[in-house]
Amino acid sequence: MSILAIDGSYGEGGGAVLRNALSLSAVLGEPIRIENVRVKRPNPGLQAQHLTAVRALAKVCQAKVDGAELGSLALSFQPQSSPQSGEYSWDVAEARKGGSAGATSLVFQGLLVPLLHAKGDSRLSLRGGTHVAWSPPFQYLESVYLPTLHQMGVNARVDIERWGWYPIGEGLVTAHISGSGDVALSMRDMNLTERGPLKRLSGVSAFSNLPGHIAERQKHRAQSILRAEGFDPEIEIVDAPARGQGTMMFLLAEFESARAGFTSLGRKGKPAEQVAEDACKEFLEYFESGAALDRHLADQLVLPLALVTGASSFTTCDVSQHLLTNVWIVEQLLGRHIDVEGEKGESGRVSIPGRTHV
Repeated sequence: MSILAIDGSYGEGGGAVLRNALSLSAVLGEPIRIENVRVKRPNPGLQAQHLTAVRALAKVCQAKVDGAELGSLALSFQPQSSPQSGEYSWDVAEARKGGSAGATSLVFQGLLVPLLHAKGDSRLSLRGGTHVAWSPPFQYLESVYLPTLHQMGVNARVDIERWGWYPIGEGLVTAHISGSGDVALSMRDMNLTERGPLKRLSGVSAFSNLPGHIAERQKHRAQSILRAEGFDPEIEIVDAPARGQGTMMFLLAEFESARAGFTSLGRKGKPAEQVAEDACKEFLEYFESGAALDRHLADQLVLPLALVTGASSFTTCDVSQHLLTNVWIVEQLLGRHIDVEGEKGESGRVSIPGRTHV
C-alpha cells in the first residue's frame, strides 16, 4: 500500500499540519507519513497535546501508528477502519511525566470531523489546558466555532467542568458529537462573505485563584476602550473553578450572519489593563476590515468545508500563514485546489470547491 508523505515543515511548521493531516487520514482511510514534525518550533517533535491527539485519533479509527512518542520528528499513521463512535476519555497530562497544560481544544478539533463521519453519538472527556496560549479557549469553541459549524448541520456541543491554566492544566471539558456516517451528505456548504450588522458585543473577564480586582480592572479597561469607539459591550466577570491561577479577557462579536471571538490571556508581569487592551485591539482591527470571519475561524473552517458536497466561500480579516498551511494540507489529501485571494497578512477571500463524496 502506498503511503502519502506530508512535509511537516511546510508553512509555519507547527502542530496544525499534524492534526489536520491525521484528521483527514482518519476520515478518508488514507495512510500517511509525516516527516519533520514541528521542526520550526523551539521544542520540535511531538509534544504532549500532539501525542494525545495522535493516540486519540488512532483509537477512533484503529490505526497502526509508528513514531508516537514524545519528541518524535516522524510519524506513520495507517487507519484500519472507518471512524467509530463511542465514549472516549483522554488526559493530556498522561503523555508527559510531570503533567502538561496541553490544549484540550486542539485535541477536540482534531477528533471532531472524524467523529462527525462516524455512525452514532460520541461522548468525549478531555483533561488538560482549557485556556492556554496558541489554542482556542473553551469560550471560542462554545460561542464561535461550534455555532458556526451548526449552520452547516453539525450537531456537537462542549461543556466545561473545570478550567485549566498554564502551567498545570488539569482542566476538564466534555463534548457530545452526533455522527451522521457521511459528512459530505449531512453537512451543508456555507457562504460567509458578508457578516451583516453587529447585533451584540459581549465579553468575559475571568480569573482563578487570584484577587478579584484583576478581573474588575480587565473589565473596566475593555469597557473604556470599546465605548470610546462607539460600542456598548456587555462584559461579565467570572470566578472560574480551577486548580491553577490565571486570567483571561474574551470578547464575542455577534453579527447578523457571522460570529467572531478575540482572546487575551494574562501572565505574570502582564498588567490586567494590557490583557484587556490586547483583546480589544484584535476586535477593532477585525471590525475595521469588514470581513466576515476572524483570522482563527478562517483557518479552522477549511477542513470541514472541504468535505461538504457544495462549494463554499468566506472572507477573512487576515490571510494568515496558519490559513495557508491548512489549505495546503487539504489540497495534499483531497487533490483539489482551494482558491485564496489576498496577500498574506491582509484581508482576503477563500473559495472551496464542493466534494461529491467522502
